[in-house]
Amino acid sequence: MATKDKQAADYIVPLNMNGLEGRMLHMPAPKAHPNREILIVYGHHSSIERWWGLTQNFNRYGAVTMPDLPGFGGMESMYNIGKKPDLDNMADYLASFVKWRYKRKRVSIVGLSFGFLVTTRMLQRYPELVKKVDFLISAVGFSHYDDFVFTKPRMMAYRIASRAVTTRPMAFLFRYIALDPAVLRLAYKRTFNAKKKFAGADADLSKRLMDMEIVLWHANDPRTHMYTTYQMLTVDNCQNQIDLPVWHVSAGVDQYFDAHRVEQHLRVIFKDFHEIRNDSVRHAPSVLADAKEAASFIPHELRRALQKK
Repeated sequence: MATKDKQAADYIVPLNMNGLEGRMLHMPAPKAHPNREILIVYGHHSSIERWWGLTQNFNRYGAVTMPDLPGFGGMESMYNIGKKPDLDNMADYLASFVKWRYKRKRVSIVGLSFGFLVTTRMLQRYPELVKKVDFLISAVGFSHYDDFVFTKPRMMAYRIASRAVTTRPMAFLFRYIALDPAVLRLAYKRTFNAKKKFAGADADLSKRLMDMEIVLWHANDPRTHMYTTYQMLTVDNCQNQIDLPVWHVSAGVDQYFDAHRVEQHLRVIFKDFHEIRNDSVRHAPSVLADAKEAASFIPHELRRALQKK
């Protein structure tokens, strides 16, 4: 189990999967749960470091592994091998990782937002992997574009904009103009979806948040970021059922998703549904979240269930 003086870098190793180079975090199991394996699939606009606080919390209940996803966290994009980063290809990549990493083992999977979307599609495309999963957790996950709370005009605008930036010329302009650090510092915190991230932050915290946002925007491939954004805004994962129960952690206040619609769709897909509402006032912990702040992603009821496993 991780000690307080260690950092994410102490547990990160290279990862080469399906011709793509990236990284993987692996934290050994604690004495209390020596045989438990936990796979965390991070969400959109992410990196391993961004979720360090969360991995420390889950490490109390087993060995934790968190791989990069293609095009995220500095890992090479699927465009590098002639594939689009659509949900099916992301699911195939994750399936390859699970088959390689957990050959003769069962695994608990935690999908964070977009990461849960990929996890769901993987289990739908590879039903033989369902029996390997002993515990499935959705951390503010979703499954259908109707889960978003955006108005129809805003939804349409996001779809058009994200689709446009998937082209090479637009992605190039986006990368070297919109994502220029000076431009991000000037404009990003004023955008609709970023306002809540900076709400209540003083000057020092606001600067540190912005520094990390710049790191994340530059660690994520722009074309992949926008293509997967378009996928999220058009997804319907409710076509195939999965013979597993799901534990769903929803945010107390979520600026992106409607909790009731999320529940309806997850009940269509999974054998059983357990919802736990945390006390967060935003979709996810801040990009600087330490173990204490990230602990809200594992409410007490879920901790009790993990302890029993």
